[in-house]
Amino acid sequence: MTSVLDTTAIGKVQRPRRHVRTLTGYLPEKDSEGKEKWPRGDEKVWKDGLRILDTGVPSITKSIVGHVQTSLARQPHEIDNFGAYQAAALSVRDNLIINWNETQLHYTRTAGKRAYYLSLEFLMGRALDNALLNLGLKQQYTEGIDKLGFNMEDLLAQERDAGLGNGGLGRLAACYLDSSASQELPVWGYGLRYRYGIFQQLISPDGQQLEAPDPWLDNSNPWELPRIDVSYEVRFHGVAERLNDGSGRAIWEGGQEVLAVAYDVPIPGCNTRNTNNLRLWESKPKRGFDLNSFNAGDYERAVESSNSAAAITSVLYPNDHTTFGKELRLKQQYFWTAASLADIMRRFKNLGRPITEFPQYVSIQLNDTHPTLAVPELMRLLVDDEDVPWNAAWNIVTETFFFTNHTVLPEALETWPVPLMQHLLPRHMQIIFDIRRLFLQSVERKFPGDRERLARMSLIEESVPQNVRMAYLACIGSRKVNGVAELHSELVQTTILKDFVEFYGVSKFGNVTNGITPRRWLDQCNPGLSNLITTTLNIEKSVWLKDLTKLEGLLDYVEDEDFREDWAAVKQANKERLAHHMQVTLGLNVNTKAMFDVQIKRLHEYKRQTLNILGVIHRYLALKSMTPKERKTVTPRNVFFAGKAAPGYYIAKLTIRLIVNVARVVNSDPDTKDYLNVFFLPDYSVTLAEVLIPASDISQHISTAGTEASGTSNMKFCLNGGLLLGTVDGANIEIAEEVGPSNVFFFGHLTPAVEDLRYQHVYHPVPIEQKSPALARVLNEISSGLFGDRGVYEPLLNTIRQGDYYLITEDFDSYIEALRMVDEAYNDRTEWIKKSIRTTAKMGKFSSDRAIQDYAQEYWNIESTKVE
Repeated sequence: MTSVLDTTAIGKVQRPRRHVRTLTGYLPEKDSEGKEKWPRGDEKVWKDGLRILDTGVPSITKSIVGHVQTSLARQPHEIDNFGAYQAAALSVRDNLIINWNETQLHYTRTAGKRAYYLSLEFLMGRALDNALLNLGLKQQYTEGIDKLGFNMEDLLAQERDAGLGNGGLGRLAACYLDSSASQELPVWGYGLRYRYGIFQQLISPDGQQLEAPDPWLDNSNPWELPRIDVSYEVRFHGVAERLNDGSGRAIWEGGQEVLAVAYDVPIPGCNTRNTNNLRLWESKPKRGFDLNSFNAGDYERAVESSNSAAAITSVLYPNDHTTFGKELRLKQQYFWTAASLADIMRRFKNLGRPITEFPQYVSIQLNDTHPTLAVPELMRLLVDDEDVPWNAAWNIVTETFFFTNHTVLPEALETWPVPLMQHLLPRHMQIIFDIRRLFLQSVERKFPGDRERLARMSLIEESVPQNVRMAYLACIGSRKVNGVAELHSELVQTTILKDFVEFYGVSKFGNVTNGITPRRWLDQCNPGLSNLITTTLNIEKSVWLKDLTKLEGLLDYVEDEDFREDWAAVKQANKERLAHHMQVTLGLNVNTKAMFDVQIKRLHEYKRQTLNILGVIHRYLALKSMTPKERKTVTPRNVFFAGKAAPGYYIAKLTIRLIVNVARVVNSDPDTKDYLNVFFLPDYSVTLAEVLIPASDISQHISTAGTEASGTSNMKFCLNGGLLLGTVDGANIEIAEEVGPSNVFFFGHLTPAVEDLRYQHVYHPVPIEQKSPALARVLNEISSGLFGDRGVYEPLLNTIRQGDYYLITEDFDSYIEALRMVDEAYNDRTEWIKKSIRTTAKMGKFSSDRAIQDYAQEYWNIESTKVE
C-alpha cells in the first residue's frame, strides 16, 4: 500500500477553522501548584547560557568581533566599513531581541488588551543610530567601534533606508511605533516587506524624473528576523458558494493560494526595556516550482506561479494605470490584511477566551483606507470559519476597528471596481453587498423615503462600472473615525462624511492631531541642538525627550545673548553639514551664509511645489531687472526642493522637470547666482530629511487651504528652530496657535472661500494678466523658452491658465508679499533667532507621544505596561 493523492480535493478548503500553532507566543506549562515548569533539559545549564544585554565596552566589542567571525565569516584583515556596520548592527539587534523576547513574554503573561496598527507604509529610516540612542548605548558603542579601528559616523552612513514607505503616511506610522514602545503601550504594527521599495528616483539630463528599482534588501537587512514558522495561506479568485442554511455562511475555494511569511522588526522604546514589533509579510508561492511543466520544456510556466506570488510584495504602490497594476494593488491590500488578521486571531485564541470577547482584547487601527478590506475579512473569519451569527459578528467587527481618514480630496478617496473585486475576492464582494443592504435598511428606518441620501451613503457607487467606496466601508465598520488635525477633522465631518455624522451622531467622530517622535526628529537628526537644550534646561535628555512640553523652559532664555549665539551657532553648523553633504554627494557648492528655504514633500498639485517654483522665477526676474547696487540689498536665498512624484503622475513629474531646469539657468547666471540658488535633491528619504530639516531657516507648507489633512514635516522643521511659511491649512493652524502668530508667516485665501473661487474660475473667469500681472509675466517667460524645452511645460501651465483648481492665480500675489516679509524679518538677526527659539519651545503638543496616548486612552482603551 501507499498514500494516494485525492486530486478532487486540490484547491478545496479542508480545514476551514484550522488554528495554526506557531513556536512563539506561548507561556510555559505550570505544575499543580501553579508554578511554571522548566520545559526541557537542565534548567541551570539553560539559564547559565542565556545572554544578558551588552552594555559595557568590553562586552560590546566582543559581541561585534563575534559577529565578524561567525555571522559574516570574516577575519579582521578582511573587514571594511560595510562589514563593520553589519557586525555592529547585528550586535545591537542582539540587545533588541533580548528586550523583545522579554516584552512579548510580559505581554503574554499580563494577557491585557493590545492594539494593532495596520499601515501600507512604514517609512522607518535608518535603524542603527535610532536603536543606539533609544537603548542609551550610543557612547559605549562609539567607543567600542573606535577601539576596533572604525568610526561611528562612517558606519552609520553605510545603512540604506528601508524601502517600506514613501511619504507622510508612512513616516507617521513609524513615529507612532516609536512612541508606542517609548510609552510602554502594547502595540504592534503590520505592513508589507517590499523587495524594491517604491522606486529610486533619478534625474535625466533634461530634468525628467526616472524611476529605477530600489534593491534595498540586496545586502540583507540585519534589523529583521525571519519567522519561517509564522505563515498563512491567502486565497485569491476561486468560487464562493453560499450555504442554504440561513446562517449567511459560504464556502470559498479554488483559485490561487499564496503564502504570507512573517518578518519581524524590533521597535525599541526610549529609556525603557519595552521593545515592540513591526511584523512585515512577504508573499511566497504555496508551490513554487511546477516540475511537470519544467520537464515538458515549458520553463516559463514552471516558474509562473512563483513569479505571480512574489510580485505581490515586490513594489510599494505599483502603477495602477493598467488593469494588471490595479489588480496587483488590490491583491497587496487583501494579502496584507488577511495575513495580519489571521495572526491577530491566532494570538487571541491563545488566551482561551470566547470569540465574543475579541474586542475586549483587540483594537485595530486602519491607517487610511488601504487596510479597509480587513472589515469584510474579519466578517468572513467570524461567520464562515467561527460559525458566529451575522449580527453578533458585525457587533464584534464594529467594536474592533478604528479608522483614520487622511484626506478630504474627493478624488483621493479610494474606490475599487466591483467587477475586479468579484473576480479577485468573490466572498468579500458578497459580504460587502450584505453590509450595504443591511446598512441602507437602517438608514431608511432613520430617514424614511430619502432616496438621495440612500444613494449618497451607499457602499456602492452606481457608476459604470460600479465601484466600492472604501472610505464609507471603513467608516461603517469602525467604532470611531478620526481626522488628523482640527481643521481636517472638522472638514471630514462637514463634507465627505457629513451624511454619516447625521446618521451616527458626532460622538463616533473625533480628532487626533498628528505628531512626530522627538527622538529621531531632534535628538538623532540634530544632536547639537539636543545637547544645547539639555545643558541649558539642566534636565536629563531621557526626561525631556519623553515630555516635550519641558521645552517651554527655553522661553526663559530668549533674552540671553550668549544662549542666542549658541543657538545660532548650532543652526550654522547644520547648514554647513548640509552644504558638505551636497558637495560630497552631488558635487554642488552651497553658500552657507544665505537663507535656507526648504520644501520637501511628495510631489502633488495640492501641495503646490508649482507655486514655490513660480515664486522663485518671479524672484529671479526681479533680480535681473535690478542694478548691481540694488542687488546688494537683497537677502541671499538658497531654495531647496526634494520629493518623489508617482510614476504615472504626469503633471507632478513636469513640475520636477521645471524645477531642475530653472535651477540650471538661475544657478549659472552671473548676475544672480550670488543672491539666488535653486537645488533639487533627488531620491528623497528619511535620511536626507534628517540633514535638510535641521539646516532650514524657513520651510514652506503652502497647500491650497482645506486640502492638506495635517502635514508632519511642518512640525519637524519647527521643532528644529525653522520658521514656517504657509497657508492657513492642516496643522499649520495649530502650530501658529502654539508658537504665536508673530512667529509664522501666513498667506492666501481661507478654506471657506475656496469653493466659491473655484466656481468663479469656471463660470466667471478673469484673465491672469488682470488678476496677477506678476504671475502672467512668469508664465509667459516659461512659455517663451527661458528655461529651455519650449512648449513642453504647456500642460502644466494650462492647469493654471484653465480652471486653476488649486488657486495659484488667487494666492500668488499674497505669496510674494509673504516672501518679502520673510526677507525683512530675516535681516533682523536678533529677532529672527528669538522667533526660532520661541518656535522650538512651543512644540510640545506635537510629540507623537501625546498623539499615541490620545489613541490609547480615547480610542483603543489600552494601558501602558512596563517591562521590568
